[in-house]
Amino acid sequence: MERDDYMHDIHTRIVRVTEDLRAIQRELNCAAMQAPTDPELMEALSQLPEMESLQVLKSAVDQMRHFLWFYMQVMTNESEAGERLRQTIRQKPAGDAMLNAEASLLEKFKCATDAALLRFLSDGKNRKPN
Repeated sequence: MERDDYMHDIHTRIVRVTEDLRAIQRELNCAAMQAPTDPELMEALSQLPEMESLQVLKSAVDQMRHFLWFYMQVMTNESEAGERLRQTIRQKPAGDAMLNAEASLLEKFKCATDAALLRFLSDGKNRKPN
């Protein structure tokens, strides 16, 4: 039952965030339409605190978009590569112990790219997407 509660909480948050993003978009759109005819509004919208908060929002939305693309690829890909990626995510890296002397160059490359992708995706909140 805990898993159902957890998924319900996530679904509820997704709905709430989606509604909030749509409301923000509507409000910014209205402000952008009014700003050219209202010099005071134009000045207020272009001040540093407002621009910084928009930049933070943009960065968070970009990062979430990249993560959701990755998540959808992992969760909807039924191929062998998708299963390997899901297994890699579930496993904790064991450092160099995983790369023994018998591992092929291709296997070493696969492990390195998987680790790099996972490290990139799990990096800090303020990481800016490419």
